[in-house]
Amino acid sequence: MARALPVIAVDGLRVVRDATILERIDWRVEKGQNWVILGANGSGKTSLLRALTGYLPPTAGTISVLGETYGHSDWRELRKRVGIVSSAVHQMMSEGEPALNAVLSGRYAQIGLWGEITAAERREAARILRRVECEYLRDRLWLHLSQGERQRVLIGRALMARPRLLILDEPCAGLDPAAREHFLQFLERLARGRGAPALVLVTHHTEEITPSFSHVLVLKNGRVAASGPKARMLNSRLLSDAFGVAVRIRRRGGRHLLSVRPDTAVVL
Repeated sequence: MARALPVIAVDGLRVVRDATILERIDWRVEKGQNWVILGANGSGKTSLLRALTGYLPPTAGTISVLGETYGHSDWRELRKRVGIVSSAVHQMMSEGEPALNAVLSGRYAQIGLWGEITAAERREAARILRRVECEYLRDRLWLHLSQGERQRVLIGRALMARPRLLILDEPCAGLDPAAREHFLQFLERLARGRGAPALVLVTHHTEEITPSFSHVLVLKNGRVAASGPKARMLNSRLLSDAFGVAVRIRRRGGRHLLSVRPDTAVVL
């Protein structure tokens, strides 16, 4: 039996504009794995996402997503098979759009709902609202949704296209502690659900890494600092180097809590 194609395959990726942004990135996501991209601000997390989605063309190396290779496939069509939840999408949503319509707009990766919508598509959007535990928001306008509700609706929007890959770019940004925990619990249920897509979570907070995430890619200064199973990546020595300051990692209830050691010098 032929081996399944990787969900993501990045080999020797280099991105240079005025300066080098990404250098020698090698990364592979296999079917059945959920990954976290972890690193300090400016480590290259967002740039790697932009490269994966075709918004930051590589200078060298290759990028394949869902079996399609950049430069040899229509990336506009590929984006319809990749769900993305990010602040960029969040900011483009219309304040007067009901939650159901926001989900519907994800069918063709649109911003704003236009064109003919079938009854079957409306039923599908309603089903997805139930899946993301937001059925009660069906007719509520985007303007009146909380930050946590908006994040769930955006995940529903991404799921509308039935993606095989779901990328979450710092989805907890702006959530208060209680809302963040509710959102992470929801994300864990989603990850464990039947037919869930492969997940890639971008964050710089280790406590946001829930048990369903199996692997971690650690970036530092646009390069891969480490990559592999979560149990090996989330350790104090490695993350002290990645964040440039001495930190301590403690495991509690399947989660990993990071604290900065007091009165310690910056790690160079």
